[in-house]
Formats: sequence, structure tokens, C-alpha cells
Amino acid sequence: MAELNWLSIQEAHDQLTAKQISSVELTQACLDRIDAVEDRVQSFLALTPETALAQAAEADRKLAAGEGGPLTGIPVQIKDVMCTEGVPTTCASKMLENYVPVYNATAVELLNAQGAVMLGKGNMDEFAMGSSCENSAFHPTHNPWDLGRVPGGSSGGAAASVASGEAIYSLGSDTGGSVRQPAAFCGVVGLKPTYGLVSRYGLVAFASSLDQIGPVGRTVADCATVLNAIAGHDPRDATSVSRPATDYTATLGQDITGLRLGVPDEYFVEGMEAGARKAIDDAIATLEGLGATVQPVFLPTTRYALACYYIIAPSECSANLARYDGVKYGYSYQDTDDMWEAMEKTREFGFGPEVTRRIMLGTYALSSGYYDAYYLKAQQARTLIRQDFDRVFQDVDALVTPTSPVTAFRLGEMVDDPVQMYLTDVCTLPVNIAGLPGLSVPCGFSDGMPVGMQLIGPHFSEETLLRTAHAYEAATEWKDARAAL
Repeated sequence: MAELNWLSIQEAHDQLTAKQISSVELTQACLDRIDAVEDRVQSFLALTPETALAQAAEADRKLAAGEGGPLTGIPVQIKDVMCTEGVPTTCASKMLENYVPVYNATAVELLNAQGAVMLGKGNMDEFAMGSSCENSAFHPTHNPWDLGRVPGGSSGGAAASVASGEAIYSLGSDTGGSVRQPAAFCGVVGLKPTYGLVSRYGLVAFASSLDQIGPVGRTVADCATVLNAIAGHDPRDATSVSRPATDYTATLGQDITGLRLGVPDEYFVEGMEAGARKAIDDAIATLEGLGATVQPVFLPTTRYALACYYIIAPSECSANLARYDGVKYGYSYQDTDDMWEAMEKTREFGFGPEVTRRIMLGTYALSSGYYDAYYLKAQQARTLIRQDFDRVFQDVDALVTPTSPVTAFRLGEMVDDPVQMYLTDVCTLPVNIAGLPGLSVPCGFSDGMPVGMQLIGPHFSEETLLRTAHAYEAATEWKDARAAL
């Protein structure tokens, strides 16, 4: 039973439905693995073993009755930015340290409807602001491939839990690369769906026009299976898109002969790690060998994406986080009779330095006299970036890029250099700015650390991205690599 925690969703489902294992056994295997390695990885903020075993027992009853779906009885970690009824949802912030929601996020609700088993809540950068999982108010998460390195962020716990064998899959969120970059750093698969495909209801808001929930899995098929469960229209989310239901696993296994792939030179940035560059070049050659045609493409406005993102995202964060004023919920500074001092101290002590930095940047960009110069200009640049993608997708079906120009860096290496930290997201940010789907799949190693290849497609082209990544995955051995903790 020791190896059950390393099963993919498909393998676990097959064994569960064949009655070779029970969900309780599978869940206990994950809990045992958590007991063995969590003190070193620290991918969780809260563990819910009693809930997990109760859900597993219920899943076994469903399976025995011939009921359930592909995710029934399979253990998952939920990023601590999604509301979970009766379980603390802290966003890794002192501000929400004691917040216990009375409802579930829609994505969590949909997993529960399938009979999922929740192991606990995943660590993250505070309010999803960061690229390393070091901005958590409680503790950093460590990369299972090298415990002295970061797992990426902000969904660092989500990627590390899967890479360490603590969870079969996880649910993260992606505002500027927060699912894809940690997936790349930890050698697992991460999918950021098209904006509006997955409901944001119950996802604690950071930047509302950029945030999207997405899965992290051991294989491409795992991510496709989870997307099947969580995609769909939700009337409680005004940005949710109504589209016909799609089975994202249906085209997995089909060949990619004739698929047109574009390689944008702008994503191979100056300072890119040589080992990462070689891994991506080799991956592109593999895709060509599988029948895809590859051509260079140009996205000239990409160079404005980083600046554009770090005006829009902080501006929206400044507005969204204004609600944490010490009055309605969350941390509240009480040691004063002055209302304004109470609000000031609540925010001073409740928010960490990165969140404070972004609130200040956003408030400045939105302030009188600067709105037109910064926020409005960033929105105009956003339109140009989106038009660039639209133009390129008339000639190609998808783009192939690095997920990150570097592999996982050392803990503490960039904490005092936020600009350098922001630059690690240069390949992922444009996807969120344009609302496109993006997927990171392992494609090799550089100095012993995983490298991720990113596939980007037009709106609602998840099927194409998943099919392409699945073909690549099947032709390579990277999905079988395990971190030796």
C-alpha cells in the first residue's frame, strides 16, 4: 500500500472501480505519506484527516453501489484561497487566520459532488501574491526536488503536494502564472483554463480580471479529468461563460500530425538558463517528430506585458483588499478608541510586506492624476497584447514557450529583490492578460531541477493544448520522474 499515493487519477480510478483498492486505503496511503514528509515539504496549511477518511468511506459506499465518477474517492489538496465550508480559509494571511467560511467555492462544490476526498488546504503566497511560496504568513513550502529551493508560487503547496506524493492531485489558482510556474518548478502538470471557463465564486479575489482556478496533476490526463469536473457556467459568477459541456479527455491519445505550432522568440528572454533552453529546444524537436509543424512567430507587445500586469494586478488588488478594514471579518486591531487608527493598524499588522507593496502600487496607479498615466495606459497595452495573440492564432494552432526562464531558485535568494522575482513570471503573465488557456508540462531537467514547457492556445482551446501535451508526454519519460525526498 506504500505506493498507492503515487498513482495518477486514472490509475487510482481504475483500481477503485476494479475493487483492487478502497478509497480509505488510498486516502490512508496519502495521509501516511504526509506524516512521513510534510515536516520537510510543508505544503499544507491545514490538514483534515478525519474529514478525508469520512469522505473516503462515503466514496467506497458509492463505488460499491456502482455510482460515482472519475474523481470519486481520490484525495486532493485545495489551495487555501478557495472557500471550504467549516474548514479555515486563510489565504496564508494573518488577516484571515481565523476565518472559517460557511460555504464552498463552486469548484470545491463540484469536486465534492463527484465524491472527492479533501486532505487539507494548500500553502501559498499570501493572497496569491508571489512567485515562490515564501510570502505565506505561516511558513514557506520547500521544493521536493531540492528542499533548499522554492516550489514556485503562488500555488506552491499545490505543486509540492503532488510532486512529493502527498496528494494525487490539487486545485490551485493562477493570476499571472501561479499554477503553471510552480508546476514547472516541481516537475508536474499545471493547467490555467480560459478566463471564465471555471467559476471564480468562492475564490478569494486578488485581481478579478486575471484570477482563474486550475488543476495540478501528475499527468496531462489528470488535469483533463479535473477540468471536466470543474468547468461550466455558474450564475453566481458574473464572468462565468456559458458553453456546451466538453469532455476534455476525449481527444487524448489522438496524434498531432499537421498541428501548427508557433515559437515566439520574445519568450526566450535574455538571461534564460542554458539548461532550460536546451530542454525546451529538445521538446520542440520531439513535437516536430510527432508530426507537428513548427514556425517562428512574433508577439512584439509581449515586452510590455510585465509592466502592464504590475499595474493592473495591484490596482485590482488594492480595490479587492479594501474590504479588510477590521470591521466585518478577519483580523481586527482593538487596542484603540480611534476608528482610523484601528483601520490603519488592522491593515499594518494583518498584511505581509508583499501584499502591502502591491496595495500601495495599486492605490498609487488608481489615484487622482495618475489613473490615466498608469491604469488606463496599462489597459490599452492589454488590448494590444490580446490583439497580438489574435493575429498569431490565425496562422498557428498553439504556441510553445518556456514556462519559466529559470528553474527553481534557492529559498531566500530573491526575497529582497521583488523586481527580480517578478521577472520569473515573464513567460506566464501574458496568458492571463489576454485571458487565454495555458498549460505547463514537464520537459526535462537543468542541473537536476525540473523544466516546464508551456503551451498557449486561443480562447477555449483546452482540448488542443491537452491533446498536444498528452502526445508529448507519451513520447517522453518525464512523467515517471519522482523527487527522491
